[in-house]
Amino acid sequence: MRILESFSLHGKLAVVTGAGRGIGKGIAIALAQAGADVVISARTKSQLEGVAATIRALGQKCEICVADLVAPNGLDKLEDLIAKQADSLDIWVNNAGGLPDATPRFLSRTSPEQWDAQVDLNLKAVWAGCVSAARLMNTGAIINLSSRAALGGHLKNGPYSAAKAGVNSLTETFALELAPGIRVNALAPGPIATTNMLESIGIAEDQADDVLKHFPIPLGRLGTPEDIGAAAVFLASPASSWITGQCLYVTGGF
Repeated sequence: MRILESFSLHGKLAVVTGAGRGIGKGIAIALAQAGADVVISARTKSQLEGVAATIRALGQKCEICVADLVAPNGLDKLEDLIAKQADSLDIWVNNAGGLPDATPRFLSRTSPEQWDAQVDLNLKAVWAGCVSAARLMNTGAIINLSSRAALGGHLKNGPYSAAKAGVNSLTETFALELAPGIRVNALAPGPIATTNMLESIGIAEDQADDVLKHFPIPLGRLGTPEDIGAAAVFLASPASSWITGQCLYVTGGF
């Protein structure tokens, strides 16, 4: 196989959760550009329809599933849809996550309800997604979205950081449990100017470059959903066939 061919996803079926906007949208489109057909999931149908139109314009198939992954049995609809698409699934990306109300918090000032909301979205939903993927896959790749925030302590972002650190541990354990047929890795983005992140630090979208005042990024720019999408293509493709249980930090050096 020639080296560029090893990055191809032609003939593969991928799932991306939280794919209606931001990083999830970037990953879904990147996988389609690499040749995969994609099933995308999120809570907002109109956002999914826009992403699906872009993917179909690339010549790839795209199905949408409106689902709330933190609701009881929230993955049932998605599993049923995938089971109807093909005999087996090749790629599952657990992207859904973030700050549920775009509000960063000190650990010591977080209520049990707020803690549960953070952990349910950023850790429990990833665990549930991995379990669903394992049921639907014979061989393939699972990619979990972690965060640069998983490293070290983070004032005012403790619950999110703790959940993402849990994603790293969960990824390592699933990699052991599901080998050798299924590879499990994580992607940890640095600062990306998504709507959720900008809201959480109180910066308007037209002032996104002001984020650089908060983060010392050696490469001198914010990341983009396309940066994370490119990394996802690598981890989903045969090019990374001897990589599992790892977390790839895509942070601009931050």
